[in-house]
Amino acid sequence: MRILVVSDLHGNAPALRAILERERFDLALNAGDLVDYGPFPAECVRWSMSHCAYTVRGNHDHGVAQNVEVVGDHGYRYLTRIARPFMWPDLGPRERRYLLELPLTLRIDLDGLRILMVHGTPRDPLDEYVMGLVEPWTARLRDYKDIDLAIVGHTHHQFLLDLGEKRVLNPGSVGQPRDGDPRAAYAIIEDGCIQLHRVEYPIEQTLAGYEALGLPEKANQLFRESLTHGRLSPPPRVPTESSPQALPAMPPSGES
Repeated sequence: MRILVVSDLHGNAPALRAILERERFDLALNAGDLVDYGPFPAECVRWSMSHCAYTVRGNHDHGVAQNVEVVGDHGYRYLTRIARPFMWPDLGPRERRYLLELPLTLRIDLDGLRILMVHGTPRDPLDEYVMGLVEPWTARLRDYKDIDLAIVGHTHHQFLLDLGEKRVLNPGSVGQPRDGDPRAAYAIIEDGCIQLHRVEYPIEQTLAGYEALGLPEKANQLFRESLTHGRLSPPPRVPTESSPQALPAMPPSGES
C-alpha cells in the first residue's frame, strides 16, 4: 500500500495540486490545519473530505470552526488575524461542520503499522510545538508502547525520528513551510518505508489569490516573503529600559 501523508495545507490549493499531480497513492492521511493563511480554504477542506481516509483537527481548524478571535500584530499571528475574515466566506456550513467534528487524535492500523496521529502532541493535541528532537518526543510517547509510528504536524518543519521501538513523522507543511525551503512538503509510506519529499509549485498562483481577496498591502508583502523564502524574518528587537545594555569597550592603556 502506498500512503500519502500531509499536514498544514493552510488553504494553499496550488501547493496541494502540485503534490497530487506528482504522486499516485492508495490512501491519504492528514495531520490537520487545512485552513487559515491560504486563499483557497474550501478547496483544501473538500479535498480532505473526499480523499483523506483519516484526518485530525489542527489548532487553525479548531479556531476557524469555532470562530475564535485572533490577537497579535506581528508575524503569523498578524497574518491569521488579518486574513481569516477575508477567507471565512469561502467556507460553507458543510465545511465548517467537518472541521468542528474532526477528532483530536486517531489510532490507526494500516499496512502492518500501528499509528498514532495528532496535530500537536499527545499531551496537547492542538497547541504544543515540539521540533524534531529525540529526547522530548521520547518523553511524550513513553506511555504509548503499542504504536510503531506517531504522525504529527503543527511545526511546519519536516522530520523523521527513530526512537528505537517507534518512529515520529512530521511530513512538514504543504501550504506554508517554515524551515527555509519554500517547496511543498509531504511524505510517502510504502511497505513500512517512510520517505520525505518536497515539490515546487506555482507560488504566484497563491499570491494572486491573496491579491484577489483585497488584503492590506502589508499582509500581501508578508505572505509573499513567507511563501518565497519558506519563513518570515523575525521582527527587529526593540530595546526597552529593562533590556540589558552593552557596556562600551574599555580604551587601551594610555588612552582616555
